[in-house]
Amino acid sequence: MSGILSYGAYVPYYRLTRKAIGGGRGERAVASYDEDAVSMAVEASREASRALGDQAGGIDSLIFATTSPPYAEKLNAAAISAALDLPASVRSFELGSNTRMGLAGLLLGADLGAAGKTSLICAGDVVIGGPGGARERDSGDGGVAFVTGPEDQAIARILGQASSTTELLDVWRLPGDQFARQWEERFGIEILGPVSIDTAQRALSAAGVAPEHLSTVILDATNRRDVAGVPRALGLKPEQLADMLAENLGRCGVAHAGLVLANTLDTAQPGDKILVLSTADGCDAVVLEVTDKIASGRPSRSVQHWLGSANNELAYNTYLKWRGVLPFEPPRRPDPDRPAAPIMKRHEHWKYGFYGSRCESCGQGHLPPQRVCVKCRSVDAMKPERFADEPCKVTTFTLDHLAYSLQPPVISTVVDFDVGGRLACELTDADPGAVKIGNRLEMTFRRFYTGQGVHNYFWKARPQR
Repeated sequence: MSGILSYGAYVPYYRLTRKAIGGGRGERAVASYDEDAVSMAVEASREASRALGDQAGGIDSLIFATTSPPYAEKLNAAAISAALDLPASVRSFELGSNTRMGLAGLLLGADLGAAGKTSLICAGDVVIGGPGGARERDSGDGGVAFVTGPEDQAIARILGQASSTTELLDVWRLPGDQFARQWEERFGIEILGPVSIDTAQRALSAAGVAPEHLSTVILDATNRRDVAGVPRALGLKPEQLADMLAENLGRCGVAHAGLVLANTLDTAQPGDKILVLSTADGCDAVVLEVTDKIASGRPSRSVQHWLGSANNELAYNTYLKWRGVLPFEPPRRPDPDRPAAPIMKRHEHWKYGFYGSRCESCGQGHLPPQRVCVKCRSVDAMKPERFADEPCKVTTFTLDHLAYSLQPPVISTVVDFDVGGRLACELTDADPGAVKIGNRLEMTFRRFYTGQGVHNYFWKARPQR
């Protein structure tokens, strides 16, 4: 048997109101211009790793799920592993092409946990829909992560699971297509409705749990009507059905079932039983039971915390520009050069893991890592130190209206870390008019730019959320 050891979630800072799109209530979460599926998976995984504590170093496998991979052919999970400072011996998997792969990844991690392995499962998606369509209006962007392992350490143990694979034309996107397409909804409902009910019933049977004993039921699908018949078929009460966060988040592709599960675990009590079901080209379902260790595996920031930390003043044309949907006049500066592979590899520990150095003679911190101490001038008396999770503050800043950016002006800052060390870096997710010396900050993993088809990732500072 196996279960979930810890979890973490991430919701981007920006929101797009459905009124700005053209109608409807609420808002959808929007990844910033410097975020993608990888960076959001990193943020969620950092939350899960912090909740796991000292056990985070024992991760054997990394599973990454997305339908919006930054690279179509290159291991995106490698960048995640490097940013999280996982050991080189970690085994990596990538799942995609279908939005139920987030839950499928969790089931794969559970199977590995039953074999005594500890796995990090992370999912992230930037969901783009055609302007004016339901996918644009009802979707969202976000990330989630779970660590799975043996049952004796679990905050939620796996009681049972079931799956179905169904060939049908429902939601699809060809290589090179910008937007996904969807067949007539009633066709998918006729096929996937019965499949969803059957899979849910088989998962409950495998778990030995009656529907009336479920505390929460999470029903995720590309079309919510595909699972609309499940409550009646199982005899569920309205209070058993989870809030699917449709109004203030939107459906976040592969991450969505996990984000709703994380939201449920944020307030769950020991003994609660949860059914999670995700339907797309078939169905996956799992039944979990919350254990008395639940408090120890919760992240410091809940899903509701992320949802409450938001800016919903994003203009629709800015969103379209960020997603590459709306043509616009680029900054009148040369395009960024492609980052050089040898240099990236040589500085991988700094670039991805955000390791600086600390002088063992006087204790001074250095970013980037140095051989000579700026304070006591000692040579080669340094030890490596990771600064990614250390808080910092604005020491000075400037607004650069000329630099190449999809969100001018660039806020260039010098930050001082509480543990010592100073760094010149960019500030993101911030209102230029609200930046002041002394503002409290934290570091975040972002995509700096893409030059000649190569993504350049590094760390930026952001206001504490």
